[in-house]
Amino acid sequence: MITKVAEDTAKKVKTYDVETKEENGFLIELFKDGDKTIAYLSCAKPGAFKGYHLHRVRAARYICLKGEMKIILYVNGKREEHILTAENLKRLYIPPMTPTGLQNIGNEDGWLINYPDPPYDPNLKDEQVDFTQEELDSGEYFRKL
Repeated sequence: MITKVAEDTAKKVKTYDVETKEENGFLIELFKDGDKTIAYLSCAKPGAFKGYHLHRVRAARYICLKGEMKIILYVNGKREEHILTAENLKRLYIPPMTPTGLQNIGNEDGWLINYPDPPYDPNLKDEQVDFTQEELDSGEYFRKL
């Protein structure tokens, strides 16, 4: 428990498209508990795509604070799409082991807050697994698990 006013620097990291290597947004760590990130902001530029990946241990909890984001999930091998917007505030829970992609379908930056459960731990190796669209569509992604 913090018993006095404290100030520290929030880490901001640029993100890049896996295929084109172009900058597609950024992440900002919002709240930390030691090394672990309790909440962060993920920003995607208009038209940007982030993904596909899954987390072996962590669940994601998203809410969109700016823009319009399409969240693409593969649940039991079937594709699902969820639209989150700043105008229609909805929370989306994504359990561990669920392949996920994020696409900004709006005309402005899209901002998602993620409150991962458990918090992101940089010391946990091989917790995130990345995929291609082809691996998801063919079911090959199961082999990476």
